[in-house]
Amino acid sequence: MKMVRFDDLQLFVRTAALGSFSRAAREVDLLPGQVAAAIARLERELDLRLFVRTTRSLRLTAEGAQYLPYAQEGLATLREGQARVQGEAAELAGTLQVAAPSDLGRNVLLPWLTAFRRAHPRLQLHLQLSDQVADVFRDPVDIAFRLGRFDNASYVALPLLAGNRRVLVASPAYLQAHPAPDSLDALKDHACLLYQLGGRTHDRWSFEQDGRRSVVAVRGALLCDDADVVRRWAVAGEGIAYKSWLDVGDDVRAGRLQVLLDGQGESLPLNLVCPHRKQFSPAVRQLHGFLGERLTPLLQGLPSAR
Repeated sequence: MKMVRFDDLQLFVRTAALGSFSRAAREVDLLPGQVAAAIARLERELDLRLFVRTTRSLRLTAEGAQYLPYAQEGLATLREGQARVQGEAAELAGTLQVAAPSDLGRNVLLPWLTAFRRAHPRLQLHLQLSDQVADVFRDPVDIAFRLGRFDNASYVALPLLAGNRRVLVASPAYLQAHPAPDSLDALKDHACLLYQLGGRTHDRWSFEQDGRRSVVAVRGALLCDDADVVRRWAVAGEGIAYKSWLDVGDDVRAGRLQVLLDGQGESLPLNLVCPHRKQFSPAVRQLHGFLGERLTPLLQGLPSAR
């Protein structure tokens, strides 16, 4: 039986995900030619052609696409075996690649993630902060923080904060100049701070009332694709924002923002997600426990759901 190198198999999986020798090479600090050589070596060992290469594109062959899930499963099994042999008490090492939303990551998670890395000196932390939803199948991340419910059964989730939800907030200065809305319908008469994701403007706000869902169309002159900017606009008195309690809880407790309409909003649970349960490495499981202890107190002050 021919010998397949573990490193070559890893490079094949990442090249397939990224569609580029160059991008795969940058991830592991190699030259594109070295990655191409590793793929060529794997093709010789398997006696298969894995990629179709042109000057402008790189795509899997039919055989490569058929082989890919077996390669992914094999790598996941090897990682799980190593984790089980080492045990949870082993010193964490290697690289943990994490993706998080910008506002939550920058203003809530960042100091805790830094402290977790400091407690495990042999662990490298690669943190991606972006409001663009990370694709945990294709992007170079091990795990991602995800807000909200999702129905994609291919994801596996570790719950972090099930009780989180969105709330309407505005600053005292805005509320001095504009009477607070007394109903959801009254939002149409207010300056609402709009958020854009993936080119889509979120100007239809969803609420859960007495077990029923209602949607309210809103409008406003300020729009941004960074959720942190929307929060800052609200603090500055520019209008009403509809935000995750995790994003605005500190501002509410400090008096910079006030919750409107008794905290009406929709559920927005926080989870850690990844494509496969075998990717719940000791580092991921310990991070989950570390953050769970610290996140729960942040629900303090959130009005009870109606």
